[in-house]
Amino acid sequence: MPDLVAILAEPNRRRLLELLSAGEQPVSRLATQFGVTRSAISQHLGVLSDAGLVQARQEGRFRYYRLDPEGMAALHDALDVFWTHELEQLAAARPPERGDDSMTAEKSVLVPLDPEATFALLTEPERLRRWQAVTARVELRAGGQYRWTINPGHTASGTITEVEAGKRIVFTWGWEDSDDLAPGASTVTITLEPAEGGTNVRLVHSGLTPEQAAGHLEGWNHYGERLVAAAERGDAGADEWAASEPGDPLTAAEASLAVCQAVLRGLRPEHGSAQTPCAKFTVDDLVEHLVGSLRFLGAAGGATMPDSETGPAEVRVADAAQATLEAWRKRGLDGTVNLGRSEMPAAAVADILCMEFLVHAWDFAQATAQAVAVDDRLSGYVLERGRSLIAPQMRDGDSFAAELEAGPEADNLARLVAFTGREA
Repeated sequence: MPDLVAILAEPNRRRLLELLSAGEQPVSRLATQFGVTRSAISQHLGVLSDAGLVQARQEGRFRYYRLDPEGMAALHDALDVFWTHELEQLAAARPPERGDDSMTAEKSVLVPLDPEATFALLTEPERLRRWQAVTARVELRAGGQYRWTINPGHTASGTITEVEAGKRIVFTWGWEDSDDLAPGASTVTITLEPAEGGTNVRLVHSGLTPEQAAGHLEGWNHYGERLVAAAERGDAGADEWAASEPGDPLTAAEASLAVCQAVLRGLRPEHGSAQTPCAKFTVDDLVEHLVGSLRFLGAAGGATMPDSETGPAEVRVADAAQATLEAWRKRGLDGTVNLGRSEMPAAAVADILCMEFLVHAWDFAQATAQAVAVDDRLSGYVLERGRSLIAPQMRDGDSFAAELEAGPEADNLARLVAFTGREA
């Protein structure tokens, strides 16, 4: 008999049963309620059908599903047993001490790509940025280090312990600046197996307390959906979890970078000669300016900057930004820093980064007919910091033009670009 509780551990299958509780529905209608492919939904319905939880019938070109009363009764009994016995045992068990590895978070998803392409999505920085990370550094070898800023202000890091390309990767896991789960305190094991319709990705995160397991399972569910979306569309799009209060200045810089990278991913080779709102910069010129600024600010923070002379604009900016932000996270924003001709407060570097990323995101978007997806709170924060950063004497028509008036209905991004002298 199938393990009905284990089958229902997959959130898409639970959602399918919820939808079918309203009555019989075709696959086409069910698939519209999910952010995955119709093929993936059919796979999940097949599992539920094999387990006896749903029934299917064919009518012309359409296949309809409904709940199986006998199967649902069996599920009810299985859950009664689980609640009566399994959870009683958990309640009676000794609460795990910090570092006790008795708890795990597990997640499986069907990715509509072959194992090699799926492995690349899981391990290559350029692809990680399309669904999980703002910045990423990966030494893909046993003993190599990784560092992923999952969303602004939250960075995971650790050591890769096993790598089998296209099949398996194991790495330690923890959060920087965390006392509860420091880097290296837990372990993530990801296995990939070919399956009908793609690759089955199974993630097991061990070494967690119950609270940590619950929190990380929520996170892996969220990013599992984004992994599938990136496989289907090439990019999962803006991450709603990245939209929050800016927090500290470097977190605001990371959030601004995420906005800029989303626009940069939309650049095409033919956009290089397009004029930007900065009269002296084409798109290609502005990429060079932004990479040069990052290299300069990164070096001031002690970063070893990567070679970024060639490659797509998003990759060049992301690589330079990753090194720059990591260096400033290590150094901190206390004291002053020498930026060539003068000393200035180190905290001003984060403000410069915010302005560079967010204002130039708007410049790139205007030049290439794209939209800028940015939280209004972040734009307001960067505008406030810009007011303290840009002195009147800097408005010489070269660095910045005179501030323009923003309309009464303008959002904070429009107010920010007007503040820099740009026509919104």
